[in-house]
Amino acid sequence: MSRVSLIVGLGNPGSEYEHTRHNAGFWFLDELARRENVSFKLEKKFYGEVARYTHAGKDVWLLKPTTFMNLSGQAVQALANFYKINLDEILVVHDELDLSVDTARLKKGGGHGGHNGLRDIASKMGGNNFLRLRIGIGHPGDKSKVTNHVLKKASTDDQISIERNIERALNVLPLVIAGEVQKAMNELHTDK
Repeated sequence: MSRVSLIVGLGNPGSEYEHTRHNAGFWFLDELARRENVSFKLEKKFYGEVARYTHAGKDVWLLKPTTFMNLSGQAVQALANFYKINLDEILVVHDELDLSVDTARLKKGGGHGGHNGLRDIASKMGGNNFLRLRIGIGHPGDKSKVTNHVLKKASTDDQISIERNIERALNVLPLVIAGEVQKAMNELHTDK
């Protein structure tokens, strides 16, 4: 499997969305940047906030689109095209309704499952053959409550669970970046 050169965290920009469940991808990248001691910088040509660090002698780009969720593909396409990053070298980190708050899962390809950020990335990039890190945020139980659920702050207990999952996922990230996705999956999917 290819090494990862670009990690995209999905979320919505602005302080009113900062603590909402839909921003789990941003939370992941913020914690990764803190661990790697790098800072994000707004890059208008990439429609997002960008950071970079080196892992095993190779650059890894971090991208938080500022386009709002539904247009995330615009930012991914701009940065990937500029740095000639292939679809299979991209990891997209996003919130996942269909996983409980105590679950994080890695996945390659697949449908968008109604997630507008994934839908737009697949559309703009011409395919869905990218890696995904799905951070569980739980489902409200009723389809009519989904929008409110994802755009609302998690309860304290749920937030603690989500942060614990982000930490578990960050612990296997070096394997993902190195292309050892199956090994990373085995660790992430069995460790609780």
